Amino acid sequence: MADQEEEDLRTALRMSMQSSPPEPKRSKPRDGGAPVESPEDLRRMKRELMAAAAEKRLLETSVSFPSPSQSPSPSKATADKNPVKSADSVRKEVDFGVKEGSSGKELSIEEANELFSMVFGSGVSKDILAQWSNQGLRFSCDPETSMGLVQHEGGPCGVLATLQAFVLKHLFFPNEIGKVTSNVPQNLDSGRLSKSQYVASDNFSSLTEDAKARALVKSMDEILFMCGDKKRAVIATLNIVGLNTEGLAKNEIIAKALEGLTIETGSDLQKILRIDTYTSETIAFQKLHTALPVFQSRMGALLFLISALLSRGLDSIQADRDDPSLPLVTAPFGHASQEIVNLLLCGQAVPNVFDGRMDFGGGMFLKGISMSVEVGFLTLLESLNFCKVGQHLKCPKWPIWVVGSESHYTVLFALDTSVQDENELEERESQIRRAFDAQDQSGGGGFISVEGFHQVLREAGIRLPSEKLDHLCSTGFIVWSEFWQVILDVDKSLGGLKDSSGLMGKKVFDLYHFNGIAKSDINGSHATSGAETLVQRPRLTKLKVSVPPRWTPEEFMADVVVSSGPGGNESSGKDTEVTKPEPSQHAPLVDCIRTRWSRAVCNWVGDPPSIV
Repeated sequence: MADQEEEDLRTALRMSMQSSPPEPKRSKPRDGGAPVESPEDLRRMKRELMAAAAEKRLLETSVSFPSPSQSPSPSKATADKNPVKSADSVRKEVDFGVKEGSSGKELSIEEANELFSMVFGSGVSKDILAQWSNQGLRFSCDPETSMGLVQHEGGPCGVLATLQAFVLKHLFFPNEIGKVTSNVPQNLDSGRLSKSQYVASDNFSSLTEDAKARALVKSMDEILFMCGDKKRAVIATLNIVGLNTEGLAKNEIIAKALEGLTIETGSDLQKILRIDTYTSETIAFQKLHTALPVFQSRMGALLFLISALLSRGLDSIQADRDDPSLPLVTAPFGHASQEIVNLLLCGQAVPNVFDGRMDFGGGMFLKGISMSVEVGFLTLLESLNFCKVGQHLKCPKWPIWVVGSESHYTVLFALDTSVQDENELEERESQIRRAFDAQDQSGGGGFISVEGFHQVLREAGIRLPSEKLDHLCSTGFIVWSEFWQVILDVDKSLGGLKDSSGLMGKKVFDLYHFNGIAKSDINGSHATSGAETLVQRPRLTKLKVSVPPRWTPEEFMADVVVSSGPGGNESSGKDTEVTKPEPSQHAPLVDCIRTRWSRAVCNWVGDPPSIV
């Protein structure tokens, strides 16, 4: 009976969202005016009243998206069109409208303390707490970087960069092309190459405030339901219902409620949070849309993180982690941990970036990424051999990556979906590498046992000549670099990659790098009477990337590790018909790009891209 009641209520709510809502369902008049006394009648009346209230609220909140980059005071024209509201109407507006089977609730003090301890730990500094409680979700006002969320200082960059990656997906790639564009691992497994291509516009200044707000809300909705296993989303907003203020815009009401507010304990969180749970993506989207000014406020980034954690469930978050005793926000600088970034990327707060999990025997194992993802992840730490990013994160569905450095997260993206397409030999290379990595129990060290090596040969269909096989197995373990050099000299008919032409397909494409921290930028300088004026804004850099063809095995192996200096790609002196590219410009971002496209040559105009 309870399940049927909930279904009836959801049906009423869905009907109320139609363009022409029907009249609310009413009880039939009872014979003789008999009073409603039975439990069934009382439940029916409650259901009808809630459905009618939902319809009314949805009608009241059917307004256009607010601007995500501005919080303007009401102008005179606005005031003329929107007269001073009554105290009751202000309370309704602050309550943010849409509910689904719940009017929202406060966390218990025990839940709030557990949440605070999980995020910040016990010895967190006031500076870190200030960083996390003073960062809203707002777009840049600069036309050239208007598609980007602005970060004021260090701390919540992991939340902002991951959310930014999803925003770019919704801004530039229509939903319908996702039905025909698949990511690299899927192509490899099916043996088919992706021939579809979609190129988005690079006219970022043409994006409307409405389009950006919609992309932001869609991204939040998608991430929260992903954290909730596609079944639910928990939305944490501010508990400011009943604020006795009249005639003020919602932004001003929120700003006034936050005046002097500091978050230093779980009790502080418990006092300000209001929690709603949704099972309908449509209704959750409407709630996020209506509550967007709350997420634009200085508490926005923290509220979104709390929403993601509660959507996953605090017990599930702890079960995801390898060491649940550590706080999710890392000391001493208050950066988002890899667990936070992974939670927002794939819905699980696992601490590692390799594929699957790494078993050590005796019930000991480390958890990595278990599924393909919409947007990916690259890190400078891989270029320094501190970790190995798996194919799930390295080859996402869309050409967008969160980029991690030692102290910051930024975003790398392409507007052309074909940058991830592989030719036949690249596909074969990825297949062999994936089989090798599946046997690598060294944590990305690049070596496997002889037994694991024979499994790789079977899975990849490689038939090595006996002398090469004996040589590789002579030491008792096989190193990837030595194995790869042998593969390059084994004919394709035996499962190798030997190519008599010496050309395996050159690639040239554009990438864009976005860093949300606002700094002085030469790329955005304006000429004033012949002088340059530096502009304070987030940084956006366009990179021209060229991935040269492979040459002989010896030349290729000599260039696997490219030096950081400008002479890293100079000719080895071998006589070849292939013209090697000009030396590339270098920045730490280039090292990150080379973990995805080895030996990539990058060039840009203006300041080098910064990942710090």
